[in-house]
Amino acid sequence: MTQTTQLPEAQRQRCEVWTRVMGYHRPVAAFNPGKQSEHCERTHFTEQAAGLAR
Repeated sequence: MTQTTQLPEAQRQRCEVWTRVMGYHRPVAAFNPGKQSEHCERTHFTEQAAGLAR
């Protein structure tokens, strides 16, 4: 089993998540609270898992 270590707070870097909305990309942090909540509830899938990959 692999051992994981957590970095000290001073060495951590914030990860910015972007998503495509209405044809353009926006950071999720710029969404209003309602849209951020909706984004958390989304179900993500891959084409392979959906049987769409060739």
